[in-house]
Amino acid sequence: MADIRLNVSRDSEAIHWNEVAANLPGAHILQTSYWAEIKADLGWRVAYLLWQDASDKILAAAMVLEKKAPLIDARILYCPRGPLLDWSDLPLVGEVINSLADYARSQKAIYLKIDPNVQVGSGLPGAENYAPGEIGMKVKGLLDATGWIYSGGQIQFKNTVILDLCQGEEALLAGMKQKMRYNIQLARRKGMDVRLGTAADYKQLYRMYAVTALRDGFAIRDEAYYLKVWQRLSDAGLAYPLLVEVDGRAVAGMVMFTFGGTAYYFYGMSTGEDREKMPNHLLQWEAIRLAETLGCTRYDLWGAPDAYDEADPMWGVYRFKEGFNGETSAGLGAYDLILQPTWYAMLERGLPAVLALMRRLGRRRIQSEVNQ
Repeated sequence: MADIRLNVSRDSEAIHWNEVAANLPGAHILQTSYWAEIKADLGWRVAYLLWQDASDKILAAAMVLEKKAPLIDARILYCPRGPLLDWSDLPLVGEVINSLADYARSQKAIYLKIDPNVQVGSGLPGAENYAPGEIGMKVKGLLDATGWIYSGGQIQFKNTVILDLCQGEEALLAGMKQKMRYNIQLARRKGMDVRLGTAADYKQLYRMYAVTALRDGFAIRDEAYYLKVWQRLSDAGLAYPLLVEVDGRAVAGMVMFTFGGTAYYFYGMSTGEDREKMPNHLLQWEAIRLAETLGCTRYDLWGAPDAYDEADPMWGVYRFKEGFNGETSAGLGAYDLILQPTWYAMLERGLPAVLALMRRLGRRRIQSEVNQ
C-alpha cells in the first residue's frame, strides 16, 4: 500500500489516544492509555503507534508495552489485544504487521507479542452452529506466512462468550436457558440484593477475590495492584464495582469495565457462602442490565476453555456463562515474532519455572492475607 506512514509517540494525550482507540475496529480496554499507565507502574515503557494515510486519516493504531530484558541490552515487546485496524483489509494488515516488525527491530526486541481482537470461529466447535471466521483464518494465514508463530505464552484468554446487548432486555431474558432465568428469580426470592459499589468497596472486593483464588486454585497479584487497576479505571469512568448482599452482608461481587461500546467481566469474586441462593446468576444479570443502560452494545464474559470438554479447568465456568445464551467466540490468540532466537529460547525455557515459583509464593501471600 502506498502513502501510509507510521508515527510513534510516548505521549497519549498529545495524540488523543483513547478517542482514537475507541473508534477503531476491535477497540479494547487493554489498548487504552489507562491500562498503559497501570503497566508503566510495573516497569513497562509505553509507545503509541499510529498509521496514517496521506490525508492524515488514522488507519490503524497499537499501544505497545516494552520492558528491558534481564542482563542484556534488549527488550520484550507486547501489544495487548492489538493492533487495532480493519482486519478484513489484508493489504493494510500486511503493512501494519511488517511495520510493527520493523519497529520491534529498532527497539532491539527479543520478540514482539500481539494478541489481536480477531475471531477465527463462532459457536461451539463441533456443533451445528459453529461457523469458521473467514477473515480470522486469512489473518492467521498471513501471520504464518510472514514469520510469526502461535505463541506458547498466551497471556489473555483466547476464547470468550459475547452477549449482543442490542437485542434488548426482554430478548436477552427470553434467550437464556430456562435454568438461568429460574436461578435469577430464585436469587431475588431468597433476598439477594445487587448494589453498585464505590471505591470504598474495593478492599472488600479484593478480600473476596483472594478467597476465590484460594478456593478455585488460580494465581492473583497482590492487593495494591488490583486497588490501583480498579481505582485508575474508576477515575476514568470505566470501572463499575457491583456487590451482591443478603441481610447487608456481601457474598459476591465483580468489577465491570467498559470501553468502546463493550462491557467486560474481568474480575469476579465470592465468599462461597449462600451459593444455593444463586448470587452470581443475579449479579451477572444486573451487570448486563447496567452495561445496556451505559450504552454498551456488547457484554464480554471474558474467558472460555481452550478445549471444549469437561477435562478443561474452565469447563464449569463456561457452562455457567453459556447459560446466558451468548455467542461462543474463538479468538486468534497471541502470536510472537521472534527476532533474537537464542534469547527467546532461553526465556521460554526459564519462564515456566519462574511462573511456578511466583504462583507458590503468591498462594502463600494470599493465604496470609486471608488469615489476617
